[in-house]
Amino acid sequence: MKNIIFLTVIILSSLTLIGCKKTDGLTNSELNNSVSQIVPPPGYKLVWHDEFDGKNLDTSKWNYEINGDGGGNNELEYYTNSPNNCFIQDSCLVIQALKQNYMGKEYTSARLNSNLKGDWKYGRFEARAKLPYGQGIWPAIWMLPTDWVYGGWPVSGEIDIMEELGQQANKVYGTIHYGDPHQQQQGIYTLPSGYFLSNFHIFACEWDSSSISFFVDSTKYFTTHISKPFDQRFHFVLNLAIGGNWPGNPDYTTSFPQKMIIDYIRVFQKL
Repeated sequence: MKNIIFLTVIILSSLTLIGCKKTDGLTNSELNNSVSQIVPPPGYKLVWHDEFDGKNLDTSKWNYEINGDGGGNNELEYYTNSPNNCFIQDSCLVIQALKQNYMGKEYTSARLNSNLKGDWKYGRFEARAKLPYGQGIWPAIWMLPTDWVYGGWPVSGEIDIMEELGQQANKVYGTIHYGDPHQQQQGIYTLPSGYFLSNFHIFACEWDSSSISFFVDSTKYFTTHISKPFDQRFHFVLNLAIGGNWPGNPDYTTSFPQKMIIDYIRVFQKL
């Protein structure tokens, strides 16, 4: 059964992960004006965004992380700044994991952050993306503290807007980490049908002084009520990990390359 499921996913991927039209149906003239047409949710204003419309990654907004440290999770990839692992295509950011020997690792990928280039306390944090699939594939759109006021991880907190285990390609997780000893609270969203690789979906969290809520598209699926340590500024992290403690390692069913395709990142804050 597992092989049949992954064969179906592979066929779907070959049909759907070619190109990434961010504005689904807009003409060229409408596309040029699409940024000015961003409509904030009621009660919010747009304060930061990246539509990935340039030829290259905007390094005034994003930093590359370059290392093979395993992310604290025994991951198997080496994160690079290579255009093979991170590039702009069809006005989307593509983070691509490859099976290749590099710096003592079997895989390469990319991990970006907005540290000191995009940092916020409270707001709505939103990404529209297609996700990869396969055993041991672990994409994430998440946030870490900028100033680590309360101490090292996890004491100062972590907000995981979206994590997916590639072997569960119809399910995502929204999670917060905090405390000493480590504590977490987590919600799970499962698509009514299909897989997250087949279409773009919006992953978001709304964070204020008393709660953090997690969304897929228009569905709020989890809310946690906590203030500290989530009363300081945080920044984005975008990455595609391979293997590790949670997803387990790739196996014979896992194909490469794998891609997380991000249409946009947007930040809104209350008026």
